[in-house]
Amino acid sequence: MRNSSTNAAPSSLTLELRPTAPFRLDLTAWALRRRPENLIDRWDGETYRRVLLVSGHPAEIRVSQHGPEQSPLLEVDLSAAGCVPHAREEVTGLLRGMLGLQADLKPFYRLVSHDRKLACLAEKYRGLKPVRFPTVFEALTNAIACQQFTITAGLQLLNRLARLGSVVIDTATGPAFGFPEPSDFLRIRPQTFRSLGFSGQKTRAFRDLGAGILSGRTDLRRLMNLDNQVAKDYLQTLTGVGRWTAEYVLLRGLGRLDVFPGDDVGARNGLTKWLQRRKPMDYESVGRALAPWQPYTGFIYFHMLLESLDASGRLHSSQGPVLPVSQKHADLDS
Repeated sequence: MRNSSTNAAPSSLTLELRPTAPFRLDLTAWALRRRPENLIDRWDGETYRRVLLVSGHPAEIRVSQHGPEQSPLLEVDLSAAGCVPHAREEVTGLLRGMLGLQADLKPFYRLVSHDRKLACLAEKYRGLKPVRFPTVFEALTNAIACQQFTITAGLQLLNRLARLGSVVIDTATGPAFGFPEPSDFLRIRPQTFRSLGFSGQKTRAFRDLGAGILSGRTDLRRLMNLDNQVAKDYLQTLTGVGRWTAEYVLLRGLGRLDVFPGDDVGARNGLTKWLQRRKPMDYESVGRALAPWQPYTGFIYFHMLLESLDASGRLHSSQGPVLPVSQKHADLDS
């Protein structure tokens, strides 16, 4: 754990953002959060909170919505441990990506209007936006952590990692943790990763990823300019990255809304149930079933996530119990 103490004067900032309508912060925050156990992305029913690096300084960002989904206004408050002279522009850019604030989904709603079943689903979660992790590195780390686990179990492992290896700042609601940086993966000893519950393979993947980014050998920024297949091929050259992990990063790290991670067992089962299929679906049948809804199959993935949260009663929960790590699959990477 890295303390945020600094000799620089602390900063605070309040700004307003107007998302492209329709927008609902609650649904969008849950698409980021995924489970109540998430220590990084916090939602209390009114405010989304997250620790991010702004101008190199850890800052807690708090987002709340004023106004209905058709005329949304977001109030953003920032408290930083040091001076952040360009915070307004940087925070605006981060939140636009993370919360999909400028995503114009009119073409999606026109598409689904011709399909009664999908139209009902889209209406149920109207105001949801396509979310992204703040960095591709974070998307990749989340994917690796959740391999061969449930989302809940993977998030518990990431919570342990955040408590040990990330920055922590004091807030009005208690200590808040950021997400680890690539350098943290080299600072933490392999045996410590193992003691947190990570396998030897995941430990190697984390440390290789951190070393590759710091040395410049792994350049995740270049993925922004690559098409889906080339980006997926590149990702699968990295230690511990298979098809599910690569597609997860394309969707949640690069914002490729035409990518539905077809190896995601939870999403696939949810899709099978929603489509009322009698037989389980595999990767190929998922692709065939979703083909008429391109290029928004990745956005349907987020709808399947909210469907699972709603069915389990989690969608309107702000707190949740810490459950033991389970060995159920969240994906099929080896």
